[in-house]
Amino acid sequence: MKCSPSHCGQIKASPDQTKKLHKDMKKSTEADLAMSKAAVKISADLLSNPLCEQDQAFLESMTALDTAMRRMDAFNQEKVGPLPHSLIMYSGVFPSLNMAVKRREQALQDYKRLQSKVEKYEEKEKTGPVMVKLHQAREELRPVKDDFEAKNKQLLDEMPKFYHSRIDYFQPSFEALIRAQVVYFTEMYKIFNELTDQIDQAGLTDEQRERETEAKLSELRALSIVADD
Repeated sequence: MKCSPSHCGQIKASPDQTKKLHKDMKKSTEADLAMSKAAVKISADLLSNPLCEQDQAFLESMTALDTAMRRMDAFNQEKVGPLPHSLIMYSGVFPSLNMAVKRREQALQDYKRLQSKVEKYEEKEKTGPVMVKLHQAREELRPVKDDFEAKNKQLLDEMPKFYHSRIDYFQPSFEALIRAQVVYFTEMYKIFNELTDQIDQAGLTDEQRERETEAKLSELRALSIVADD
């Protein structure tokens, strides 16, 4: 009368697991959006720096940075996540599933109650009135038993199918998510590669840039107004 214990247990856990996955996906999306918004804010702050009024090269670099950050943010806003939508749709199945389980449980209780009634009359002395009541109880039991068996069979047949269909349902969504991520990071590579071409000092290695930065910092530290007391 019961579905497989492993199926029942895992199906019961599915709503909570689905909610958790949806919550995590939502957090990830919100974090992406917050990151791109913060990047736009940083580039805007740099663009409003007084240095931009004093140094044309710095202004051009910050303008390129600001443009790139805004492109990134715009693309991030348009990025559509297929998995969260699939999770919402999937979550909508559980109320109906839970209702089917509850109807089956109610049918079982009705079946047990009437079966107990029949058994009670069967144990009594077979007098005329008892036989009449026994016949009535059996007649009352028959449709209730049929109803329970139909509901029980439906769950036994369909719960394993529902359980095993999860992969078939989510696989396309995960594939779409991966494709969306590929498009996103490809676009990000393009944006930052173009930005590098605009602001990078040609011919310098990372080590040379680091030495140049350290040299500039040493010059600043050598100034008397920033010297240690």
